[in-house]
Amino acid sequence: MREVKVVKGSGKLSHRVEIGPHHLVTDEPPENLGEDLGPTPFEYLAAALGACTALTAKLYAQRKGWPLEDIDVRVNIDRREEETLFDRKVRFIGNLDPAQKERMLEIVGHCPVHKALMGRIKIETSMLP
Repeated sequence: MREVKVVKGSGKLSHRVEIGPHHLVTDEPPENLGEDLGPTPFEYLAAALGACTALTAKLYAQRKGWPLEDIDVRVNIDRREEETLFDRKVRFIGNLDPAQKERMLEIVGHCPVHKALMGRIKIETSMLP
């Protein structure tokens, strides 16, 4: 997996995110003293879960030969004192029967980002040279 590099952006709180040849911007909304120049870090986290959900569903349906035409994924994050709730809603678009849709709902619960968020997470921090 490629390294993610984060450096100062053009705004008061914004940062540039570099992942290989890809460049993203992250910021905070004005109510958090930012300028809304890009999604917040938590919005990127929601995007990671949503994208992984869609990719997992698409790959599974292709492998099974199921008629999944598209998947609509919506993710909201509710940060609470004791927990963070990821509210994920999915719609499977295509001529899937009810049993296939139920199976797809189970499968998206096994996407790698979902598993990482539900599993044991360890963060090690050290100084760059």
